[in-house]
Amino acid sequence: MRELTYGEAVNAALHRLMEELPETLVYGEDVGLPGGVFGVTRGLRKQYGERVFDTPISESAILGSAVGAAMFGRRPIVEIMWADFSLVALDQIVNQAANVRYVSGGRLAAPLTIRTQQGNAPGACAQHSQCLEALFLHVPGLRVCMPSTPQDAHDLLVTAVHCDDPVLVIENRGLYFGAKEPVETGGPVRPMGGARVRRPGSDVTIVTWGAMTHRVLEAAGALAGEGIGAEVLETPWLNPFDTGAVLESAGRTGRLAVVHEANVTGGFGAEVVARVAGAGVPLHAPPLRIGTPDVRMPAAPVLAQALVPDAARIMQDVRDLIKGSR
Repeated sequence: MRELTYGEAVNAALHRLMEELPETLVYGEDVGLPGGVFGVTRGLRKQYGERVFDTPISESAILGSAVGAAMFGRRPIVEIMWADFSLVALDQIVNQAANVRYVSGGRLAAPLTIRTQQGNAPGACAQHSQCLEALFLHVPGLRVCMPSTPQDAHDLLVTAVHCDDPVLVIENRGLYFGAKEPVETGGPVRPMGGARVRRPGSDVTIVTWGAMTHRVLEAAGALAGEGIGAEVLETPWLNPFDTGAVLESAGRTGRLAVVHEANVTGGFGAEVVARVAGAGVPLHAPPLRIGTPDVRMPAAPVLAQALVPDAARIMQDVRDLIKGSR
């Protein structure tokens, strides 16, 4: 066990993977000599030499080379500095990496891992703050996860790199420099998928992932003081997604809210709600989606802060949900 921040846990996972899997490579913009724009890859170049290197500012070249390297025996771990920048390489991710197994008849695989980060931060603006998980979840062949704790930041990355499918590990820049927590860095490779109850409750199920988990837990704690038992169900893996855990919890509480930082329209919360509805789970009230309004993110921090769901807004929306069903 080691006391690590979220960012340090990612770094520890990268060191472990470079030690355990000689076929791994780490590369991307500023990940080598500078150690990453957030310091997450610091020390890797010094220890592992040319297996860690910087690239030109060309996301398409980064991802295209990673697909080729993965097809021929390497396990590249590439960093796309902001999730928004992955759109430059969408062809390589969607049309190439996700298709390797299918178009080769299963003879080839593309075991590459794409590390990126997303979410709002002061001054991030419209081109550095988009939450794009739903876009990639629409594509068969891609695995997607969003760690919220230092332990998850370590474990999910280790699992991703051991997977023979392309995996997007979507981190959050707001979590990199948070409080240190005990992290087991030498444990077994965790299985992919699964959900966990972060807080039990009997009045409403709140499904969430990524950085929103912390705000939902804050809201659930405050709601408990009002006599409302909110069950917080976190789903770090979005593909594969643990639908069964959601159905069980929502069926028991009779109410469902899904909270994510991404825009409401077309967000993955709509898919969660659709699965619950399609399974015929009886609910006491219509399911609720809580997310960022469908607008571009402003540059002014005070305006951006007003858009992203916080604990107070989550609490009020859940109160209204319960009030409407009584």
